[in-house]
Amino acid sequence: MSTTTALKFEEVKKSFSGRVAVNGITLEVKVGEIVALLGPNGSGKTTSLRMAAGLMKPDSGRVTVFGEPAGSEKAKRSVGYLPEDAGLYDRLTGWENLLFYAMVLFGINKKARETAELGAKLSGLGKDIHRPAGVMSKGMKRRVALARTLMIGAPLLLLDEPTSGLDVFSAVEVRNTVKEYSIRTGAAVVISSHNMLEVERLCDRVVLMHHGKIVEQGKPREIIEKYGAGDLEEAFVEIIKRR
Repeated sequence: MSTTTALKFEEVKKSFSGRVAVNGITLEVKVGEIVALLGPNGSGKTTSLRMAAGLMKPDSGRVTVFGEPAGSEKAKRSVGYLPEDAGLYDRLTGWENLLFYAMVLFGINKKARETAELGAKLSGLGKDIHRPAGVMSKGMKRRVALARTLMIGAPLLLLDEPTSGLDVFSAVEVRNTVKEYSIRTGAAVVISSHNMLEVERLCDRVVLMHHGKIVEQGKPREIIEKYGAGDLEEAFVEIIKRR
């Protein structure tokens, strides 16, 4: 794994109307690493990803992407961001959604079409990519949205609850696609989730968050063994008990 830092948080804090969402986190993510931000709703995962994507600024501290300030033009070109509520245009087919997004980025040219074709392949939907998005299942829509994020080839992926609400089969397909992308391109991937069981096999490292703070981080198996737990969920409960 590379020693190059893809994403870095330095004593980052963020509050909304007096409520602390992120409380002084410090974190580094290396190139080629898949890291999960885990914790219950309200633990600061989504806010952290939005700051990394440059969609909001920290109140204090610093967030950088490959050494550039998050939100700067250079940083934005390095980031592929998938929000939890990423939607599609229902009247367009999956393919048309991909092509439209590619044309917004690159203009009406050969590169846009080639990018959309890569997205269609990444979706794994085969002929179903030509179905109107409005009649697709939630799992199919999520795979198109993920493909739309992956097809631009960003070296840093920020995925907010990528498998939320999906059935088991669709969730496995999404996780496999993310894993294969990271291996093939060497991209760093940061995934937020509250499902601690699903990321044990996917991620190189997990970062457990609670009330805006990082309470533990490390390889999944190491954390489980450290706290004498059966899985990450049990380990997280034990961590909170000891605080």
